[in-house]
Amino acid sequence: MHLLNLTLQKATGINCAAHGNFAGTKQQEIIASRGQTLDVIRPDPDSGKMHITHSMDMFGVIRSLSSFRLIGGTKDYIVVGTDSGKITILEYNPTKNCYDRIHQETFGKSGCRRIVPGQYIATDPKGRAVMIGAIEKQKLVFIMNRDSQARLTISSPLEAHKANTFLYNVVGVDVGFENPLFACLEMDYEVAERAVDYLREVTYRWSID
Repeated sequence: MHLLNLTLQKATGINCAAHGNFAGTKQQEIIASRGQTLDVIRPDPDSGKMHITHSMDMFGVIRSLSSFRLIGGTKDYIVVGTDSGKITILEYNPTKNCYDRIHQETFGKSGCRRIVPGQYIATDPKGRAVMIGAIEKQKLVFIMNRDSQARLTISSPLEAHKANTFLYNVVGVDVGFENPLFACLEMDYEVAERAVDYLREVTYRWSID
């Protein structure tokens, strides 16, 4: 016997989203995460409303997501960071109205951990690379390419770690066709500790006064 656990009422808050052409119909769509569900939302230019064309429960915590398109491609792929310790690349199949899993690479333990990548995802604007980062220290870069049959391929992870740092955000920089470049907003441990000590001192002085 197999049991399925689903909530009666789905979450309504969106924690991350990305836009792109996922169905290959030359119409912009939005992929939105509501914690554990992944929705494809299509705007209606006539009525001005948004319609959910597909919704799927991922049975996990979606921490981050982004979209990218290979050079010369006609549709966008979805790259998802979850609490599974894996990077997952999905393709929306409008014919079956479902997500097809293209790749799934394991790089760490499961769970929402500080040093396991998945909290942040950034893609190269040309769709050549994806960076996935953790809250602390670890960052991995995956190179995207095509094989002889024009299928998406993903390389082994390239480490871009930086010890003793907090990561607040990461974005892909548009550098044309030069080597992919990512910009990271980070803070060193020592700077964070000095800021905490300063706040403690200010709080103590205010309480004395």
